[in-house]
Amino acid sequence: MSFKALGLSEPLLKAIRKKGYETPSPIQAKAIPSVLEGKDVLASAQTGTGKTAGFTLPLLHLLSENPKQKFRPIRALILTPTRELAAQVFANVKEYSEFLNLRSAVIFGGVNQKPQIATIRKGVDVLVATPGRLLDLQNQGALSLKRVEIFVLDEADRMLDMGFLRDIERVMKLMPDKRQNLLFSATFSKDIKKLAYSILNNPVQVETARQNTAVEVIDQKVYRVAKGKKTGLIIKLISEGNWKQVLVFTRTKHGANKLCKKMISAGITAAAIHGNKSQGARTKALAGFKNGSVRVLVATDIAARGIDIPLLPHVINFELPNISEDYVHRIGRTGRAGAEGQALSLVSADETSYLKGIEKLIGESIEVEIVEGFEPDPNASTEPIKPGQNRNQNKGRRTNSRNSNSKGSGNSRNSNRNKSRNRNRNTDSKRN
Repeated sequence: MSFKALGLSEPLLKAIRKKGYETPSPIQAKAIPSVLEGKDVLASAQTGTGKTAGFTLPLLHLLSENPKQKFRPIRALILTPTRELAAQVFANVKEYSEFLNLRSAVIFGGVNQKPQIATIRKGVDVLVATPGRLLDLQNQGALSLKRVEIFVLDEADRMLDMGFLRDIERVMKLMPDKRQNLLFSATFSKDIKKLAYSILNNPVQVETARQNTAVEVIDQKVYRVAKGKKTGLIIKLISEGNWKQVLVFTRTKHGANKLCKKMISAGITAAAIHGNKSQGARTKALAGFKNGSVRVLVATDIAARGIDIPLLPHVINFELPNISEDYVHRIGRTGRAGAEGQALSLVSADETSYLKGIEKLIGESIEVEIVEGFEPDPNASTEPIKPGQNRNQNKGRRTNSRNSNSKGSGNSRNSNRNKSRNRNRNTDSKRN
C-alpha cells in the first residue's frame, strides 16, 4: 500500500516524499483512512511505529480541505504530556504542512510565554501544547478553544501517569461538543479505555501489535551485576564498545545527575535530562545528543518521552523501572521505523521482581549475561527497594536517637524529606 492509496492530498504526498517515506507503517495504514472519514479513533501501537504521522497527516488533510477562516482560530489541538514530545510533534506538523497554507504553533512551560502569545494572536490553525501552559494562557485570555474541530490526545497513557486527568477534563470543557477526537496511546490499559470512552464517540479502535510487546527488531539483553558495580560496568560497555549514541535511563533525577558526572569523569561526554532541568538545559542536552557532541544522554522516564532519534542504536536501563509497561516505552526509543537496535538492562538483586514482571508482560525471557569482574552479589537481598527508601535508614535512626533531645530530631527531618520527595514526584508534570 502507498500513501497515495490512503487518500492523502498531493501537497502532503510531496512533503512525505521529501522526508523519504515510501510506504505507510501498519498504524498509519489503519488509522489514516478512519481519520480522513471524520471518525473518532482510539489507536494503540508500540513506540517508534509512526503514531505521530498517523494523526498529523490526515489532520492536516482535513484542515486544508476546508476554507480557512479570516482570523485563523485554533482548529486543531494536539495535547501532549511533555515539552520534548510537544516540540517533536510540532516539528512533524511543520514538515508535513510545508506545501499547505496552514499555520501551526507549539506552547509549553519552562520558557517565556510572550513569544507564544504573539504567535497565537497572529492566527494558528494547529496548536500543539502541554496541559499546564495551555490552561495558563487560556485563563489569561490569550487563546480560545471554542473553534476546535479536531482534538488529539497524544501519549494518553503517560498523561494519566503524570496526573493530568483533571487538566484533560478542564480542556475538554473549553472545546465545542461537536468535534472529531483522536486518542493515541502506547498501551490500552483499563484506565485508558475508561478515559477514551468519556471522550470519544463510537470510536474506531486501531491496534497494530499485541499489547505491550517489545519491538521485534530490538536485541534485548540483561546484565546481572552487583548494585555497586553498575557504574563501572556501564562505563566499560560504552567505552570498549566505542558506542557513540546511548540513551540511559535512571529511576530518579538525582541518579541521573550522579551517573552523568561519573560518565564525564571517565572521559565520556554526557548530559542529563529531567524535570528539574531548565527548558534551555533540556533543549541543549537533546541537541548535543542528536548532533553527536554528547555521546550519552541520561534521562528519567518522563523527560525521555518524546525523544525521537532516528536510528538510535543503544538504550540502557541503568535501573529497571518498577512499572513494567515503562520498560516497553524505554526500549522503544531504539529499533524505530524498522531499524535494528539494542536494549541492555543492568539488573541487581533487588530488581529481580521487576525483571520477572517485565518478562511476563512481554511474554519472553530476556538473555542474561554476566561480565567477569562485575558479578552479582550472591548475598544481596532480592527484596525490591521502595521509591524513596534509604538502605541506611536504620543507621540514621540510631544516630538520630542519640540526638533525640535536640530541637527538630533527625527522624523529623528524614520524615520531612520523604514527604518532600512524595510531593515532588510529579515535578515534571507540573512544570509542563
